[in-house]
Amino acid sequence: MTESAEVAVLFARADSIYKTLPECDVYDIERDARTYDGDLPVVAHPPCRAWGRLRAFAKPRPDERNLGRLAVALVREFGGVLEHPAGSLLWPAQRIPYPGAGRDAWGGWTLAAPQKWWGHKAEKATWFYIVGQEPAGIPDLPIVLGEAAYVVQSRKRHDYRPHITKAEREATPPDLARWLVEVARRCVTDKRRAA
Repeated sequence: MTESAEVAVLFARADSIYKTLPECDVYDIERDARTYDGDLPVVAHPPCRAWGRLRAFAKPRPDERNLGRLAVALVREFGGVLEHPAGSLLWPAQRIPYPGAGRDAWGGWTLAAPQKWWGHKAEKATWFYIVGQEPAGIPDLPIVLGEAAYVVQSRKRHDYRPHITKAEREATPPDLARWLVEVARRCVTDKRRAA
């Protein structure tokens, strides 16, 4: 862990933007988020292919679904934010409240927002599970109106916008990464309050 780290980023890509942010202690596939044993609030990006709407086409590793469960547990324990595609089956599996459905036993709640607001080329509808901060206490949302120039994958025959690449689907826009780090930095759970 770096001395200046304020937030742990779990399940990051090897080429993650988070590695350029000095306040982040980053766990990618090499460092293995399953070994995280700190007490920092977290930004969690667990693999989504076993939980998302395209899961029928995915070939996740046998242990991959458990990484989502671990990410939920760590966000609940240390506070922070978990990012996953809108409609992720991780929500009902872990009894995470749906957007607008109130709080869970850990005080967690879900924000629904498109990554387009933070500069993604596609709409990329996303859910953010936040534990340790009230909705009024998160950083401002950079709402952007209008249609995205690209699509993640379109089922509509009349939608001829180009698809984004797999790398673009997995990468976190720099502005979103900074926003998520600030959300996590503001999160405080009972366990962190006691420490």
